[in-house]
Amino acid sequence: MNLSDLRPAEGSKQSNNFRKGRGHASGNGKTAGYGHKGQKARSGRPRDGFEGGQNPFFRRLPKRGFRNRNTQEIITINVSMLNRFEDGADVTIDSLMDIGLVSNPKDGVKILGNGELTKKLNVKVNAYSAKAVEKIEALGGKAEVI
Repeated sequence: MNLSDLRPAEGSKQSNNFRKGRGHASGNGKTAGYGHKGQKARSGRPRDGFEGGQNPFFRRLPKRGFRNRNTQEIITINVSMLNRFEDGADVTIDSLMDIGLVSNPKDGVKILGNGELTKKLNVKVNAYSAKAVEKIEALGGKAEVI
């Protein structure tokens, strides 16, 4: 073993989230990590993003469009994808997640009528298109809204 091989014990080194202004024994006393003098070393220093009175970057960027805060993120699945289930099976959001068709249904799942369905299924999701309901019920299945 050499002195150059010595390393601190795993987990013993602390993160950069140190307590500022707690004296010399803390390892960051005196200037408390703020350096020597200058505007950023003083109390009442400017907020983050302040550019010394120059028009700030976030105000220089063009503003476009509108983002509706009430928008729902609904996942859509075509009827043809439901052929993965066995005949007569109950199709729910949980079963869709188990099979891997849906990963994270935030605001719901909607079944669309694209493709062909060959199996009788009892489907229970949040919404359907008119064609999807038509195709599910044509084979004797049920399309229930939860």
